Amino acid sequence: MKILVVEDNKKLASFLSRALSEEGYAVDVVADGATAIQQIQALSYDLVILDWMLPEMDGLSVCRTVRQRGCQVPILMLTARAEVPERIAGLDAGADDYLAKPFDLGELLARVRARGRRASFVDTVLRVGPLVVDRADRRATVDGRRIDLTPREFALVAYLAREAGRVVPRTELLAKVWETSFDPGSNVVEVHVKNIREKLGPSAALIETVRGIGYRLSPSGP
Repeated sequence: MKILVVEDNKKLASFLSRALSEEGYAVDVVADGATAIQQIQALSYDLVILDWMLPEMDGLSVCRTVRQRGCQVPILMLTARAEVPERIAGLDAGADDYLAKPFDLGELLARVRARGRRASFVDTVLRVGPLVVDRADRRATVDGRRIDLTPREFALVAYLAREAGRVVPRTELLAKVWETSFDPGSNVVEVHVKNIREKLGPSAALIETVRGIGYRLSPSGP
């Protein structure tokens, strides 16, 4: 589970990062709203822990912005504003959960675990024609035959399966699968797609190349 902590208080941010890392989560930390929006758009997170009181752009604005741009990543908002109207404002802005400061670390970790359990029941098994991708078990099969994929190949197949039917730009694949916001100028995506097609065998046509744009995983192929 990958978590983004958005907190400008360095001491609290460090505390949260350490506590979450000790629980086995992968944690990134940013200190302002604009950077948070860039990170959320560039990388794939399972949860964002978002402070309301941030410099320049507050957490409420961050929440509204990412929701307006179509991002549905779960957001847990932290704030000293504990009154009911503020809670309503946070939830209406698109937050999924709310925790008032000062908070108990045990409660925060319990909420994070609950969010992880909830997510585990959503789209863990993806089916695209004869291809089945089990993200929980990190297992992919085609026509009942298991495909031996490297971790990166699996991540690529899983992302294409999640976006099945949509043309996924190459730049998006680099951002979501390789976690890079720039094009390294290599053919790394093309090489991985070629390897996956070889492993799919007769079902290789499931992955369609859309020239000049990217790739689409479709039950009927091109």
